[in-house]
Amino acid sequence: MLQGRLGNLVGASPGSLQDFSPEVRRRVRGLKSLQNNHTVLEAQFQNEILALEKKYLALYTPLYEKRAQYVSGKSEPTEAEVEDGISDDEEEDKDDDDEDEDDEDDKKDAQKVEGIPEFWLTALKNNPQFADTITEKDEEALKHLVDIRMAYFDKPGFRLDFEFAPNDFFSNTVLSKTYYYQDEPGYGGDFVYDHAEGTKIEWKEDKDLSVTVETKKQRHKGTNKTRVVKKTVPAETFFSFFTPPVAPEDEDDIDDEDEDLDEKLEHDYGLGEELKDTIIPRAVDWFTGKALQYQDDGDQYDDDFEYDDEDEDEDEDEDDEDEDDDEGAPAKDEKAPECKQQ
Repeated sequence: MLQGRLGNLVGASPGSLQDFSPEVRRRVRGLKSLQNNHTVLEAQFQNEILALEKKYLALYTPLYEKRAQYVSGKSEPTEAEVEDGISDDEEEDKDDDDEDEDDEDDKKDAQKVEGIPEFWLTALKNNPQFADTITEKDEEALKHLVDIRMAYFDKPGFRLDFEFAPNDFFSNTVLSKTYYYQDEPGYGGDFVYDHAEGTKIEWKEDKDLSVTVETKKQRHKGTNKTRVVKKTVPAETFFSFFTPPVAPEDEDDIDDEDEDLDEKLEHDYGLGEELKDTIIPRAVDWFTGKALQYQDDGDQYDDDFEYDDEDEDEDEDEDDEDEDDDEGAPAKDEKAPECKQQ
């Protein structure tokens, strides 16, 4: 009887209550009211999380500002900070460093190094999501990257600021990327990503890393004279990050070439989240490579589970083979599977 009742619902449109009795429809509507209240609470939950993130960003900011000072060389860490920053794996090397310190002082005076050279470039290159986006030409420009910061807005959304020292590639001091969310929350009460906007890069002459110049010779058929034609074509570069993909207002306007637009939008948003949640908070761990160790541990953990799945498949295959072999085996051999079941 129960199966028959369920069968009557097959083919009903999603959310339709037409096949239910009035009493059931009334109860389901009551459940929907409870769900509406739950959605309100979920939205409050997301807003409180955002408020908490803003609160702690304000607490983190003095640490980030001090980090920028140390990276640029504008100030130096205290002895207490240096002592606190020595990790366990550095302890055994500390004595050797102290012995060599006096000998190296004279050399360091002759070659004074300010701050931590290529700090952010190294941190980005060590991050798997950004490593593939950085070309050799990009590295020359990213060597001048002195800080990456983030900021929240009153409305849901955030901005990433990349501060650069004067360089030969562009005149901008700060390149920004802003991520906007929709005004209305999503189904689960969470914020829904809408779009991103980036700073227009003011490239200096012949230094635009986002294009390459192709030179071709053309010969006039009548006069047999040749001319040189230069054509710019898009080039892969990290700085495309500041020119995010844009979704058309009408989905029908998506061309065949842009069928992977959703994937591009998701990837672009993922890069912003990676900077906000992972790289900026733990920049020194990405610089030293420590963050990769934790990531590798996670990958190894995943691999272990994949390996276990393969074992299960192999065990199932072996069981199938045993069953095939047992079909023609004597009755006394059939006791083995029974023991396993026990």
